[in-house]
Amino acid sequence: AYGVLYLASDESSFVTGIELIIDGGVTGIRE
Repeated sequence: AYGVLYLASDESSFVTGIELIIDGGVTGIRE
């Protein structure tokens, strides 16, 4: 939800191309 709110806000006006991974931190966990 935070990623969607960010993209909908004025702060994301400079974003031209980005891969936004919203998975609850699963990709950040390395075993």
